[in-house]
Amino acid sequence: MPRTPHLDLPDLTGRRALVTGASDGIGLRIACRLAGAGAEVVLPARNRTKGQAAVAAIRAEHPGARVTVHDLDLASLRSVAALGEELRADGRPIHLLIANAGVMTPPERQTTVDGFELQLGTNHLGHVALVAHLLPLLSAGRARVTSQISVAARSGAMHWDDLNWERFYEGRRAYSQSKIAFGLFGLELDRRSRAGGWGVTSNLSHPGVAPTSLLGARAEIGRERDTPQIGMIRRLSAAGILLGTPESAALPALLAATTPEPAGGRLFGPAGFGNLGGAPTAHALYRPLRDAAEAARVWTVSEALVGVPFDATPVR
Repeated sequence: MPRTPHLDLPDLTGRRALVTGASDGIGLRIACRLAGAGAEVVLPARNRTKGQAAVAAIRAEHPGARVTVHDLDLASLRSVAALGEELRADGRPIHLLIANAGVMTPPERQTTVDGFELQLGTNHLGHVALVAHLLPLLSAGRARVTSQISVAARSGAMHWDDLNWERFYEGRRAYSQSKIAFGLFGLELDRRSRAGGWGVTSNLSHPGVAPTSLLGARAEIGRERDTPQIGMIRRLSAAGILLGTPESAALPALLAATTPEPAGGRLFGPAGFGNLGGAPTAHALYRPLRDAAEAARVWTVSEALVGVPFDATPVR
């Protein structure tokens, strides 16, 4: 059995954390570790039944954990706005946001309810809208925001002439673009927070490669069977060869969210061969993420697409 690298978390008592994609897989492990460190965990889920099962799993491991389920479909800007309105009405600061949820390579092009290519809309634009809606609470909590990207962001580029892949769809390239866009956004969030005095520190993380539902059968995105890759990933992970586990793949995001070093604008991922597995560490930014002008363009275009301004004015 593979061993999970050790990562101590600070005492998070009194801190409120929101983790997307926490109803299973890596996100569930992230939420579980945060709850175990004392944080109150907000667990938004598209499927409330899965969300409630995740809460039960967390409480089984950490009796007395403070975890609540909220409705959220990142593929619907209306759903994102509803969660934002609910949490702003509550008025309590958010201290940690780990934007972990995502979809990967639907076999055919699909769109969100708002007409965006599904991966761009879910992995990137849904989270952009979420950050915009929650910015007053994040600012109030002097939050650490962690954007979960992917090793797929090492290559590729923004497909500016056809962001929604309407003329030609290639699932892996569209996935890579969604993660590059989200990484550029996360870096620009840190720049704008420093310039505007928002008090938010933004870092990136990637989990390496581990067996999760991302490449498994997912009827909701038109994938009726497991992909050929997931079988190999499961076998290598179980043998402790090269790849991580959901437990180890959760650690880079946790390190990004809780590192005592104050600087933002960094990328954390596994330290093993090819950054596919291993202990979490800081990495050099991937080449597609290094252009500040490209990041500013992603910010401006994304803000226009989601139709939500970034305003850190405190909730009254």
